[in-house]
Amino acid sequence: MRSLVVVTAGLSTPSSTRALADALAQAVVSQVGARGEGLEVTVIELRKLATELAEAMTNWGATTPQLDEAKRALSHASGLIAVTPIFQGSYSGLFKMFFDTLDPHALDHLPTLVAATGGSSRHALVLDYALRPLFNYLHATVVPTGIFQATEDFGTDEGAKTTRRIERAAKELADLIVIPSDRVGGLASPDITASQQTTPRKTGLDLEEEFTPFSSLLSGHDGN
Repeated sequence: MRSLVVVTAGLSTPSSTRALADALAQAVVSQVGARGEGLEVTVIELRKLATELAEAMTNWGATTPQLDEAKRALSHASGLIAVTPIFQGSYSGLFKMFFDTLDPHALDHLPTLVAATGGSSRHALVLDYALRPLFNYLHATVVPTGIFQATEDFGTDEGAKTTRRIERAAKELADLIVIPSDRVGGLASPDITASQQTTPRKTGLDLEEEFTPFSSLLSGHDGN
């Protein structure tokens, strides 16, 4: 079964950031199901990893079992939803800290949907000037539609538009998670292929990940 990892950096309980993450995940599961596939959802609550993240950033030899589990989940993910609250005009420190601890290739070609929450819609451009650059740097495949949900928009016409954007973003992510089998060769996204979806990405946890198989080293050599 394909897997969807949801990373949420909300700090409170209940959390508007987690609520948006859940709404996005539910929409993606529905869209993938409509394409005849199942989707297992794993939620990574970063506030629960705060202590281990601090340990990992200040001591590279620290034991961080929960963080390691999160990294392994990402390495096998078919898709990622990343949601952060906006603090001081950008993503939260906890959110950035998590992605700072990942292997540089941990998100290679991973279909990704970015979203954020904030008190005012004045922060909406954070999706394009902060979140997209981060995930582009990490070589993730970010869907065109990002979601920003402002507290002031709840119960308004703008809030209703957010619901429609969630549906559109979910369709875009589902299209990358479940690559249509009838798509003409050469017209699929250049950033992701079916084989890339099934190949685990690096976690940085296992030494074997750094070694090239002997069979690959000999590939193309005839002994002369």
